[in-house]
Amino acid sequence: MRPLLRLTMALTAWAVALLASDPETGGSIRLTMAQQGPVTVKVAPVTRAEAASRLALPIQVGPPDALARNSFIRIRGLPATVALSEGHAIAPGAWAVPLAALPSLSLILPVGVEGPSEVAISLVNVEGAVLAEAKTTLIVASPARARAANPDAQLGAGIVPVVPKLDPAERERALGFHAKGLEQLERGNVVSARKFFERAAEAGLAQGAVAAAGTYDPDELSKLRVVGLQPDVEAARKWYEKARELGASEAGERLRRLGSR
Repeated sequence: MRPLLRLTMALTAWAVALLASDPETGGSIRLTMAQQGPVTVKVAPVTRAEAASRLALPIQVGPPDALARNSFIRIRGLPATVALSEGHAIAPGAWAVPLAALPSLSLILPVGVEGPSEVAISLVNVEGAVLAEAKTTLIVASPARARAANPDAQLGAGIVPVVPKLDPAERERALGFHAKGLEQLERGNVVSARKFFERAAEAGLAQGAVAAAGTYDPDELSKLRVVGLQPDVEAARKWYEKARELGASEAGERLRRLGSR
């Protein structure tokens, strides 16, 4: 009996020591996580862009087998007028982006934005806890400055339109309309979203005009999987023309696409 008693006591002491190493998860789970390695977010330390353009924003998250289910990327610190091609705005300069949308993620930069911004990119779980984080300095130059810095660069065909800048109060008002439009679009209320986007465009916001056109554009509506709402190519063309006048670089390509219909 004594050898058996000693063995039992030894096993008990070993189990207590193992649990004490990590009272919440236990040593064996901790070892498994160590073998998998921590999750990471990787982005270029500096992202250079040009106003009135669209630029890919490569973000790498991994390893895939260590990612928490339903986690997403939160981006904060963008200039308030800069939009993303994927995800949705959660506050001025802040966006939430699904992990599945990262390969096609782009920055949409309007006319008038310029200068450096410190942008924080976080991997966040459904409870809101930050699992990993990286930072990039977004440096936006005007087309004229970009051309001076790199005269051989292809800055796009034609002359960049001169667009009157919105004063801070007008921009804040237009951005408010745009944010409400995004909120309605997220809920599937396309017609309500359209009204807010049109008001933002009429206030002089380029991305508001692009978004308004998208609510009429058959290709954009098909991406939203809208049922029962008829596209209107002429209305889409009208708002893309407005967007081009306001300096939206993607408006020209979308107009060419509509012209093929």
